[in-house]
Amino acid sequence: MRKAAGIVAAVLLLSGTGCGQPVGTFGGDGCMPPSFSLSADAARPGESFTISADDATCNPRYGDTAQIQLEVMDGSGVKIVDTLAPMNDAGGFSTAVTLPESAVPGTGSVAAFPYNLDWCDDTGRNNRVGHGAAEIHRASCVLPSQTLTIEP
Repeated sequence: MRKAAGIVAAVLLLSGTGCGQPVGTFGGDGCMPPSFSLSADAARPGESFTISADDATCNPRYGDTAQIQLEVMDGSGVKIVDTLAPMNDAGGFSTAVTLPESAVPGTGSVAAFPYNLDWCDDTGRNNRVGHGAAEIHRASCVLPSQTLTIEP
């Protein structure tokens, strides 16, 4: 019985340490990554465009070495760019991306999300453990993306 109680205590202790210190009150809004934008809604293979985001209005605390993962899909749905770029502690970034010559024309997409983080529920706190069901904050897990037309 003592062994089981020790295991339960260890699990509770460890489960509360993975999401950082609470920001504000529990009832406050979560801190999701800021929306990003594209400098152009269309580009040709070989051309560059910029992907950027302003700092978040909350405090996501991504850290000094944070990175943004950028993915570009061409008109055939094939991932043609998969790269990392620097992101600041507040989620802001700006980087140029060049479409490869192999990009298939058509409606493509650009996705940008914090690298190696749980971007789906980026609240800065563990909002799933130890709280009643009425207090759980849900987050959208849809991959943040923008449409990019790849011209011939």
